[in-house]
Amino acid sequence: MSERLARIVAAHWFTTVVLVVIVANAIALGLETYDGVEGRFGDTLDLVNDVCLGIFVVELALRIGAYGGRPWRFFRDGWNVFDFVVIAIAFIPGIRESSTLLRLARLARVVRIVRLFPDLRVLLAGVWRSVPPLFAIALATGMLLFVYGMVGWTLFDDELPDDWGNIGRAMLTLFVMLTLENFPIYMEAGMDVHPWSWVYFVSFILIAAFIVINVLIGIVLNSMEEAREAERRRAVRERRGGGSSLVDPDASAPVVERIAILRTALDELETELSTGSRLDAGSSQR
Repeated sequence: MSERLARIVAAHWFTTVVLVVIVANAIALGLETYDGVEGRFGDTLDLVNDVCLGIFVVELALRIGAYGGRPWRFFRDGWNVFDFVVIAIAFIPGIRESSTLLRLARLARVVRIVRLFPDLRVLLAGVWRSVPPLFAIALATGMLLFVYGMVGWTLFDDELPDDWGNIGRAMLTLFVMLTLENFPIYMEAGMDVHPWSWVYFVSFILIAAFIVINVLIGIVLNSMEEAREAERRRAVRERRGGGSSLVDPDASAPVVERIAILRTALDELETELSTGSRLDAGSSQR
């Protein structure tokens, strides 16, 4: 039975049905924002939301049932935990009595569409992975804004108090300039005060606007590549029977999939060997 359920939840038609239900739920939520539609078809929209919730409960039960006697393995995947929470939250006492909380719970079910699209999962995972390095870049950018803000306050405090009257205004002006918004206007006003102040503005744009933004883009792209590789490895593990699916597909997997599994194993072995060689080289030098 668990193998049959696993084949059902892994089928393309099953994913399509879930996607259609999520879209229908989103449409119903959107129609509720129109007072005229809500007044005439409010009961129908509530019925649609309840039907969608029932289908989601059945879907969740089938996916958990695909694990057979080991249902706890369902919760090893973070996306599965997310699905379970956003569906179970509708049954918490007090949620249905509050229209605001009920709408938020229904809205959370629409976000489940992320799980159905691997590329979207990779995008969100890449953004999440980029948070720690982005925090360091944000600190460096803040320090740069403070330093340039103090210099700008020193140069233009008396003549341009609206933009450079204190460190707060100066940093806000520089932050706007990061997007190159009104940059020529700020530079022209500064050059009216000090003709050589173009050095100040041009150096800030080169350092902050170009270098910092390009570094940010590089960090995000690198995190996206890491997330894509993690998603690929997770898919390979699932095909090998170590992920959310309980069906071992190796017996009937296409040759291309088997080659992908072997390539992943070789990549991991190569990484371990290169790491070990670097450690041996470092110990020999010491």
